[in-house]
Amino acid sequence: MDQAELDAILKQTLDDARLSRSERRALGEVLADASPTQADLAWMRSRVFELARAELEGRQNHLVLDWVEDVVKVLAGAATPPTTVAEACFTPGDDAAARIAGLFASATRSVEACVFTITDDRLSRAILDAHRRGVIVRIITDDDKAFDQGSDVERLVRAGVQVRTDRAASHMHHKFAVFDGRLLLTGSYNWTRSACEDNHENFVVLDTPTLVASFSRAFEALWKEFRGG
Repeated sequence: MDQAELDAILKQTLDDARLSRSERRALGEVLADASPTQADLAWMRSRVFELARAELEGRQNHLVLDWVEDVVKVLAGAATPPTTVAEACFTPGDDAAARIAGLFASATRSVEACVFTITDDRLSRAILDAHRRGVIVRIITDDDKAFDQGSDVERLVRAGVQVRTDRAASHMHHKFAVFDGRLLLTGSYNWTRSACEDNHENFVVLDTPTLVASFSRAFEALWKEFRGG
């Protein structure tokens, strides 16, 4: 958003020195679409005060100041929420399977997982438990690994879990999951006992909105691509 666009929006609301409910909502929607940084918001706040100063010469001061207060509140609410979850798990050592199972247990709405291979029964049980609670679970996995000895993919399919495979000579090698559209798990970790107990692996769990959104978009693109899988 450049200065001309911002000024046009602000001047429209300043005409009557009042930020109406509809104007407040419209401004909030514009800011949500723009995804402003803290620096952007600081510049916008500065511009609000510049416009207010110009208006103070011919307006009742208290009305203009009320307008400033209302607009600044909307700008403050547009800031990206801070990250509150940021943790790392390393194997062998950390109880990685238990952490992932816990994420499934706490999910209330949806889980989207892209995992190269699934052979750890502890995680398969966690997936099935979430599915039976009514959580919408969707899984994308590699078609070759789906038929490996010990793979739990067919078991999940039989239970009604939505599963798609890549059906390609190349591999679907991702290892990530998004829980309730809020938490992201990603790293080198495959959902196998050897990854937990023998291999040197890692994953992180984050609630950074931009990263969650990026991985969610990637999942949806693959889900659409592998529609026949």
